[in-house]
Amino acid sequence: MGDSALIYRKRFESALHEAETHLRRIDTACGMLNSAYAFPLSRKDFHDLTTNDEHLAFADQLIFRFSKAQDCIGAKLFKSFLLAQGENVDKPFLDILNSLEKIRMLSVDSWFELREIRNEIAHDYEDDEAAGMNILNGIIVHKDELKRIVSLFRQSALETGIA
Repeated sequence: MGDSALIYRKRFESALHEAETHLRRIDTACGMLNSAYAFPLSRKDFHDLTTNDEHLAFADQLIFRFSKAQDCIGAKLFKSFLLAQGENVDKPFLDILNSLEKIRMLSVDSWFELREIRNEIAHDYEDDEAAGMNILNGIIVHKDELKRIVSLFRQSALETGIA
């Protein structure tokens, strides 16, 4: 194995580990919030959540980790996986997504839905009740898609010997 192949493999393993860490933290925060509230959140539950400092901390963790996981997967995992497979990634991001869709690692449309949630997170959700509810409810609905994508990368890496 050449030096560059080893470097790409290590980068992939690192990105995969980082994504899985974020997803575990998402699960922890979801577990804590699910024990106190029914999802999708109602206005009353959202108000109760945002006025309870402990629950708000878990909501903040959920939002932060979802954003970090989505960023890590899109910016690091996709490219490092393709590089470890010997593919060129010096191309537009949409072409990278299309390459991954061709090998059934993800759906481009689903990825853009996840990215839209990530973009909404940039706003302060506590001051906008409707936006806050949409963000938290969206994360709860779509977190499993992130988990499914990362699981496919883990499985494929094991099958191909890059992890």
